[in-house]
Amino acid sequence: MSDSSLASVAQRYFDLRLADNPLAATAYGIAGHDDRLPDPSREGDRGRLAHLAETRDALAGIDPALLEGQDRITHSMLDRLVRDETGAITAALHEVGAGASIAGVVSRMLSGVPNVNLDGERRSRDYLARLAGLGDYFDAALERYRIAGSEGRHQTRHGVLASIGQLDDYLAGPLDDDPLLRPEPSGVDARQWREAAAGVVERRVRPALARWRSVLETELLPEARPDERVGVCHVPEGEAGYLAAARQFTTTDLTPEEIHRIGLDAVERLREEFAELGAKALGTSDVDEVFSRLRGDASLRYERAAEILADVTGALRRAEAALPEAFLEYDIAPCEVRTVPEAAAKGSTLAYYTVPALDESRPGTHWVNTYEPRTRTRYEYEALAFHESVPGHHLQFALGQTLGDLPLFRRFSYFTAFGEGWGLYTERLADEMGLYSGNLARLGMVSFDAWRACRLVVDTGMHAFGWSRGEAIAFMRDHTALSEVNIANEVDRYIAWPGQALAYMIGRRHIGELRERARGELGAAFDLRHFHDRVLSSGSIPLETMTGVVEDWIAERRAA
Repeated sequence: MSDSSLASVAQRYFDLRLADNPLAATAYGIAGHDDRLPDPSREGDRGRLAHLAETRDALAGIDPALLEGQDRITHSMLDRLVRDETGAITAALHEVGAGASIAGVVSRMLSGVPNVNLDGERRSRDYLARLAGLGDYFDAALERYRIAGSEGRHQTRHGVLASIGQLDDYLAGPLDDDPLLRPEPSGVDARQWREAAAGVVERRVRPALARWRSVLETELLPEARPDERVGVCHVPEGEAGYLAAARQFTTTDLTPEEIHRIGLDAVERLREEFAELGAKALGTSDVDEVFSRLRGDASLRYERAAEILADVTGALRRAEAALPEAFLEYDIAPCEVRTVPEAAAKGSTLAYYTVPALDESRPGTHWVNTYEPRTRTRYEYEALAFHESVPGHHLQFALGQTLGDLPLFRRFSYFTAFGEGWGLYTERLADEMGLYSGNLARLGMVSFDAWRACRLVVDTGMHAFGWSRGEAIAFMRDHTALSEVNIANEVDRYIAWPGQALAYMIGRRHIGELRERARGELGAAFDLRHFHDRVLSSGSIPLETMTGVVEDWIAERRAA
């Protein structure tokens, strides 16, 4: 089978993926899909499964033993993507994921849909068409919840209540400030366009979300699972679904029991670092006292949102200036810092990242949650900045978009264990590079490490071993310095998005282990900049594929 045949399969997979998820096409800056929305129904899932089966059958006709280099990686990635995406769609855990976190349907739409650049008449017109379809989209997604409920697959009570609260806040907000009206069009009459968009939101979107609110309260809440049964192990087919989610997000075959133990061991080791840095930054090595100070000392909290933005932006600029110490020189898209939209901020995480548009119409963006700044601690946001922007996700994704010799799907594919593992790895790398402003910010780094270690424990605890929401919150309170509001938001995210939180620490461990293996085998021939280049220069890849990439690099360096 020729390389061109594999290239055709890869391009066909990507075309089908964009057709199934037009919001992703818009985020990537790929034209032709900006007027549409995905189909959230079960019928839509059947179509996606058929598309994946088409790719699977095409791959079966290509012998990977005849492929070399990047083609071999492309084949293995497509094989993994098809298997994992098929498992995730079949498991349909999102059917029981109602909530106000970033994983929630409403949060994703209110944040994702307006994240566009309307530079021209076509895009401005397409945005209005997409808005017009949002009402039907929300109705279809709500019907999916109702069907799941009829099969005994119920939402969680806390998730439903959080969704109701989010919708109450949204529906009570003035139309002029609706997040869906945030984009600024160009090339059209802006006033006329805004009036048209406001009319669509008022006539179609808000009534659909009012129906959501009604069904949540009258139909889904009475049947919802209590806080004692938040894990998917408490819903039909949930155990198999969680195994599929764990495989998809970690790209490993680690069992929930193994992942749980990895987390417990890491949490215990990190207590020593809390004691050491606590003595330097806070004058105490008592870990419980360190947690208490970090969590409760009002002097360690922000007063204004502008302070958060200043700290995050400053960390980003320091990292950009220091990149040559640990990375080769790359010509990549810029990164900017913006605040999470108010309508989504209350139940959202501390921060997240969106990729730059392929057509250069939009930079990479580090979204920072500044909601109620007095609840936000000063020591957390530097580690977040390094994770989400540079040298973390922005460097990773912006560099991936420059890899023009790779198939398009590889320039945009996202393996969570690779992506989030890299982000967490760079929090520690930033410390090696001297980028933290002091020991207090370094305590934030250790706290975030503990946070990700706790994720392994509480995600498996709830979804595999039946922990309650309260047990998960208590474990994180006992082993991290995260604030109460952040702990609650995080746990609710894990409840609504099973398995995703496992990827961070599993991926970070894998990268770190490969780095130490390469350093040990190469000795003086080891070069950190080239190690990082080799890890990143194939785009986002499964962990087992990364192992092969690094092994090939070690062999090349030895032979040089």
